[in-house]
Amino acid sequence: MSGEVEFATVSALHCVLEPHDWAFDRLRGAEIDAHWAARRAAIPALYDGPVMLAHGVSRGDGATLGVKFFQTRFSRFLAWRDFGFPDAAVYNCFSMPALRSADGAFLLGEMGADHSAAGAIYFPAGTPDPSDLRDGLVDLEANLLRELEEETGVAPREVALAPDWTIVFAGPRVACMRIAQSPLSAAALEARVTAHIASQKKPELAGVRMAARRADLAEPRMLDFIRRFLEPLLPA
Repeated sequence: MSGEVEFATVSALHCVLEPHDWAFDRLRGAEIDAHWAARRAAIPALYDGPVMLAHGVSRGDGATLGVKFFQTRFSRFLAWRDFGFPDAAVYNCFSMPALRSADGAFLLGEMGADHSAAGAIYFPAGTPDPSDLRDGLVDLEANLLRELEEETGVAPREVALAPDWTIVFAGPRVACMRIAQSPLSAAALEARVTAHIASQKKPELAGVRMAARRADLAEPRMLDFIRRFLEPLLPA
C-alpha cells in the first residue's frame, strides 16, 4: 500500500465497542458471500470468525486516541479490504508490536501461505476480536502482546513496551504501534523466533526478516507504512 501516511504520538488509547449499521455488509451480502467462497476455495485454512473494525477514530485532546469499534465477521472484513475499502467511514484499526533487538534491529514477519495476506512483510499483528474485550473496552495493548506471543513466541514478560503509542494513519488503516524492546541481540532474536515458527504445526509466519539498516527496507513485499515508520529509526 502506498499513498499519504501521517504519524501521531499519543500516550493512551480509549477504545469502545458499540453497535454500527454497516451498509456495506447489509447491501452487498450476496457479493461478499461469493467472494468468501472463492477465497476459501483458494485458502481452505481461512476462518470466518468474529473481528472488530472501527467506525470512528478521533484524536481528542491529542494525548489520547479514541476509537469506536463494531463487531463483524472476517469474511466481511476481507471483502471490504479486497474490494478496495469501499466504505470510507470504516477503518481497520489494529495494534502492532515493533519488536526491537538490543542492538537496534527490528523483527518483521513474512506472512505464511495460509494467511489472507500471504507473502506480505510487516510487524506481528492481528485484527482485534472479542477476546480483546476488557470491561466493555477493546484492549489494544492486550491484543498487541497476544499477537506478539502467538506469532513469535516472545512472551510479554520478555519485552519492555515504550510508554507512548505511534499512530500511523494510512488511508483506511490505523496502525497503533509500540516499540517492544528485547534484551536479545538481532541474531539471537532471529534464531529464537525462527525456532518458534519451526515448532508450530500451523504457523502464521513463513519466516522473519531483520531490519538493521535503511537498505533492509528495500524489500518490495514490505508494507509501505512499515517502511516509513522504520526509516527514521534505522541508520543509513
